[in-house]
Formats: sequence, C-alpha cells, structure tokens
Amino acid sequence: MRSLSYPVLSSICALIIGILLVAFPELAVVYLVVTIGVLFLLPGLYGLFSYFFQRRKHSMEKKSYFPVLALGSTLLGIWLIVMPAFFVSILMYLLGALLLLGGLNLLAGCWAQREKGRVPVLFYVIAALVIVAGLVVLFNPFEAATVPFIMLGISSIVYSITDLVRLWRYYRLINSNITDVKIIEEE
Repeated sequence: MRSLSYPVLSSICALIIGILLVAFPELAVVYLVVTIGVLFLLPGLYGLFSYFFQRRKHSMEKKSYFPVLALGSTLLGIWLIVMPAFFVSILMYLLGALLLLGGLNLLAGCWAQREKGRVPVLFYVIAALVIVAGLVVLFNPFEAATVPFIMLGISSIVYSITDLVRLWRYYRLINSNITDVKIIEEE
C-alpha cells in the first residue's frame, strides 16, 4: 500500500479542490486575482530593492535610472491584492462588451453576405447566441466569472473519483496475485 499512498493522497486532494471549486467558485475567482497580484508584486519589489541596493552600493560611480516598470508592477500587484473583486468586475464587463460587439459584427457580416448568396440560419443563431452571452456577462459579471471554476471543479471531482476507483481496482488486482508469503525472521 505504500506505493499507492501518494496517488491516493493526490486524488483525495483533487477531490477536495473540486468540491471547493464547485461550492465556492466566487472565492476561486478572487484568489486567482490575488495570486496574479502576488505575481506582479514580487518582481516589482525585487526590481525596487535591487535599484536601492545598487544605488546605495555604488552611490557616485554610475548613474542609474529609477525603475518605473518595477514601481508600476509593485503598485498594480498591491492593487490586485487589495481590490480583487474590482478587477474581476472590470474584466468581465470588458469581456461582455467584446462578446456583444463580436456578436453584432458577426450578425452584420451575415447580413452583408446575404447579398452575395444564401447565408445558413445557423450563422444567425450563432451570432444571436454570442450577443446573448455578451448581455449575460454584462448583466451578471461575477456569476459569469465563476462558471469556468465550476466546470474546473466538476472536472476535478470526476478525475479524482475515476482515479480513486482505478487505484482501488489496481490495488485489488495486485494483491489478488499474491498467494504465497514467506516470513523471514531475523537472527
């Protein structure tokens, strides 16, 4: 059973993560933005500290410019960490607007193409679905942001249960072939 302990633990962790993603998808969105904030913050702080360290070490020898990019990265990272819901809503509004404009563009393209030949109804249906998706995202930005995490959670649950069943069957199969066990005593 020792060889199975890591895969079983891994599958159980995937199951727990999947259940948490399905139960609390809105927290997953927030934590993703916070993680992105940390990924902006760390290199920004590194750049700033490197600048001040080098400046202090070589105060008069060479002229160096202030790392504006590092400062911007640090400030953006702090902002993402402090206000993640704000960024999720902005991103989702932007995505909703892009979907809406894309759907309208697709519909206009179908309308213009109609003069050159017959346009299948399916293209109009797809354009309408893209417009509806854009409107849904615009009017429910936070709920729309959680859908991918719910899907990820469901996938994680299915994966972990399948893997646990596979491991259980594998363990049973391996142990069913053991017929003779010799016990060796140490002297």
